[in-house]
Amino acid sequence: PVKGRYLDLHWTDHKLITRTTAATVYPLFAQLASHAQGRRVAATLQRELLAPGGLASTNAPTGQQWDAPNGWAPLQWLAVAGLGYYGEQKLAERIACRWMAGVNHLYARSGKLVEKYDVLDVTRDGGGGEYPNQDGFGWTNGVQRELMARYPQHAAVSQSAACPLH
Repeated sequence: PVKGRYLDLHWTDHKLITRTTAATVYPLFAQLASHAQGRRVAATLQRELLAPGGLASTNAPTGQQWDAPNGWAPLQWLAVAGLGYYGEQKLAERIACRWMAGVNHLYARSGKLVEKYDVLDVTRDGGGGEYPNQDGFGWTNGVQRELMARYPQHAAVSQSAACPLH
């Protein structure tokens, strides 16, 4: 990885997109990275994308739905599972706890699970993009359920301050 991250390719321009995105976890999830690469990616995630509500999708606040401040359930799952394969259990647990806390916080406030979440400020709804946030989203339900099973000690947490720091 370049500077501790894997980069996306703009396929029509054949150029690397240099901003940090949560997609950098895909090689870890697919177990294609070396252990040294996995450690570097973990450090990058912690330094650039870890937020109070989980992982931000990117480090670019563009107002679009796939960028900061939004987080998406599938990317949280790919990160937690991928980091686990590389012995980064503490960071995986921290991401999982913060994500569950954000989802639980919004559920307590609204009575619903949604498509995307504002991970920088869990008191706000996720947003941006070409359509409004969708209610009752299957991947949020599935990821939340799997994380609750994997980390039952954090299943009822509704504030990221209650999540492990290290």
